[in-house]
Amino acid sequence: MSRKQLDMTLLGLAGLLSFGLPLVISSPTYLQILILLFFYAYVTTAWNLVGGFAGVLPLGHSVFVGIGAYSSTILTLQYGVSPWIGMIVGGLLASGVGVLIGRPTLRMRGAYFALCTIAFAEGVRVMIENIDTLGPFKLNGPRGLLIPLKGDSFWNYQFMHKGPYYYIILIMLVLVLTLTWFISKSKIGYYLAAGGDEPEAAEALGVNVAKYKLMAMALSCFLTALAGTFYAQLMLYFYPKGLMGLDLSFEIAFIALIGGRGMIAGPLVGALALRPLNEFTRIYLGDQLPGLHLVIFGLILILVMLYQPKGLTPPLARLYGRLANRITGSDKSGHRTSSLKTTGQEGAQ
Repeated sequence: MSRKQLDMTLLGLAGLLSFGLPLVISSPTYLQILILLFFYAYVTTAWNLVGGFAGVLPLGHSVFVGIGAYSSTILTLQYGVSPWIGMIVGGLLASGVGVLIGRPTLRMRGAYFALCTIAFAEGVRVMIENIDTLGPFKLNGPRGLLIPLKGDSFWNYQFMHKGPYYYIILIMLVLVLTLTWFISKSKIGYYLAAGGDEPEAAEALGVNVAKYKLMAMALSCFLTALAGTFYAQLMLYFYPKGLMGLDLSFEIAFIALIGGRGMIAGPLVGALALRPLNEFTRIYLGDQLPGLHLVIFGLILILVMLYQPKGLTPPLARLYGRLANRITGSDKSGHRTSSLKTTGQEGAQ
């Protein structure tokens, strides 16, 4: 078996396992944990387009989750529009907002861009918390929005069981990972990487760094807003501080940094490492020690930055590479070890 065949086989087995889990897991609690794991992996992958590939550090992406949730929910509650349509509307609105704030800020370096995104996200959250109505739209201020349960309906994006939500977010995650992979191999991906590492050198070679960063920002915000609609329909209730607070923005950044910022598998590895820990901490210790999961995230982040500053993905990839070489009988150069031994024996004879 060649290395490529092994990779494809394991990828296929992982896909079958992921799509088959709801058939063997009957507990709604465990399905909810898996759904949230995929949700955070999806949101972090969308964040990674600008926070990883473009080389900046946005810390206010929760505002785009909120834009997606509020847009689709208001359209549904007040005008009877399907959340599937509202999801696209919210994505386009978030993309426009991302371009507006990205145009003047994406040229900033280091902590300045991060501080600008924090200020914008908190400003929007505080504004929504203090506004009951915005023109014809009812925001309900700090009370948030409650979505009435209408029963099983694909058009209404509501289901009585967790299974459909699981498959929806799993498909969304697969699609966004595939899109990220294609972008990383495209001209845009190379331009983003060059502009993130050495913007002056990239501009000297004729790359419009600001343009491609802005494109990444627009796409990242669009995809993030889609997750906001999913979250709203999953929970059927949300409020500004819970959905648009800095906790969510920081958690997204933690997952990316711990998993591997700028790497395709980084968000998934980070979510697998952190989300189960987060959920079980909230279930068993949430009443006694609220916010403990963020403290644990911080400690893990410190350890990862000290010993694996590029995240957990590179050492895991190296470990997988060594195991794959043993299974396929290949050395690092891709040649069969058995053939090398045979050649050596023939030479000795």
